[in-house]
Amino acid sequence: MNSTTVLILTIVAYAVPVLFAISLHEAAHGYVARYFGDPTAAEQGRLSLNPLRHIDPFGTVLLPLALYYTTGVPFGYAKPVPVDYARLRNPRKQMAFVALAGPMSNFVMGLGWMIFAYSLMLSGADGEFIKKMATVGVSVNAAMFVFNLIPIPPLDGGRIVTGMLPLALARPYAQIERYSLFVFIGLIVLMQLRVLDGVLIRSMEFVIRIFAFLLKPFFPF
Repeated sequence: MNSTTVLILTIVAYAVPVLFAISLHEAAHGYVARYFGDPTAAEQGRLSLNPLRHIDPFGTVLLPLALYYTTGVPFGYAKPVPVDYARLRNPRKQMAFVALAGPMSNFVMGLGWMIFAYSLMLSGADGEFIKKMATVGVSVNAAMFVFNLIPIPPLDGGRIVTGMLPLALARPYAQIERYSLFVFIGLIVLMQLRVLDGVLIRSMEFVIRIFAFLLKPFFPF
């Protein structure tokens, strides 16, 4: 196998899990928002599991690749699914559930990729490409679960905190979202400087251990 083929297979092994992790994360927000009364995503044609509907050229492709090669952790984002919190039946309570839907979709996907990886081990499959993809799927989804739960708007964790705070505190806290670009740039810089490495990596490892614990009755390795 020549170097070009190896490079292409490596890119695909990373691209497929990252693409689905980011896209399904966004779709989950839309589906839960619709369940609670907000059909905005459906009205705009964004309520879809098709990754092509959610791809952002920079956030979904270029940024994860750049961060992977510089920090080793491929974070990224898709086009945000539109959610109008005012259309929810109970915005104060339900906005937290809409926000939580994204990270939880990554938790479920990470668990699914680990089931796939364990199944490959049991079957004795020797395909390095598919094993690599399964491993990446576990780590990428664990990373997205952890990263998005950082309790700072506009990340999902920040919106969850906003939904849980008393109204007098929730309003000023939600205003941080006005500075979303600066928050995101700051987080990228902190990752570049390796300031967040310890916390993020330990948290990812903890989530992966949870996956393994949940699957232990079925895959007693």
